[in-house]
Amino acid sequence: FLTYRDNSPLQAGDWDGYRDPDALTYRAYVGLQADAEAKVAGVLQAHADAGSDAALPAGSVALLAHLLTPSRYLCHGFQQVEAYVGYMAPSSYITNAAGFSTADFLRRVTTIAYRTRELQIACPDSGIGSAERSLWEGDAGWQPARKAVEYALASYDWGEAFTALNLVLAPTLDDVLLTQLGQVARANGDDLTWLLTSFLAADAQRRGRWSRRLAEFAVTQREENRDVLGRWITRWSSLADDAAHGLGQFLESLPEQGTSAGEVAAHARAAREGFLASLLDPAAGAGAEAAAGTA
Repeated sequence: FLTYRDNSPLQAGDWDGYRDPDALTYRAYVGLQADAEAKVAGVLQAHADAGSDAALPAGSVALLAHLLTPSRYLCHGFQQVEAYVGYMAPSSYITNAAGFSTADFLRRVTTIAYRTRELQIACPDSGIGSAERSLWEGDAGWQPARKAVEYALASYDWGEAFTALNLVLAPTLDDVLLTQLGQVARANGDDLTWLLTSFLAADAQRRGRWSRRLAEFAVTQREENRDVLGRWITRWSSLADDAAHGLGQFLESLPEQGTSAGEVAAHARAAREGFLASLLDPAAGAGAEAAAGTA
């Protein structure tokens, strides 16, 4: 704690001044996610009753086998990093927010695991349910993402771990695994994957809100934190971009989409940069606001 929290380069005069913009309490979180899980369960049951998995095109099954089902390993790594951030955080207000996001990642892992079993039953010759670990550990498309999350797990400074996951890796790879995967799935007749990724994106958006607010709070408390965050963001962005490009190869495998891995990575990078807009360059934010006012 002395080395990786109290002596972190990320400092503030009063971390207890931070507040979660959603003002979540345990009771509110449980109620929120109970409603969210009811939606997920209803969608899963409706598609199971309709036998939707048996009607999936072979290309869609292959995409899910290579991109969706192995992603539970990545999300579990994210869950571990988020739990560490909450454990090491310098304020209980930050710990609470990180704790709820840790639970969100667990929910995501279990949802993917449930879909893995459904697909394994419906498509027994697809390799789903048995090949995910070998893909995670050995497929070239997954190795940049595995490298990124394993480095994040070994980032002991709480501020860098927070930056790596909440400000860089998750915003980048969620764009691939939630936004872009959902869009491609829907275009190929896989409405269930589109719906599930849309539901899970709500958790990611809530995590983004409290994370962005925490970064802004840190800069407000101490201007030097802008440079600290900037160095970490630069360091982790290259890992995130490599990971997005690797995962983009799976989306590229559906030729009818006309999307290259480079385009997938560029879209994910733009999503991250939009999320971080004006945090590191306040002049850019002021310029954007002035342009919007003029328009």
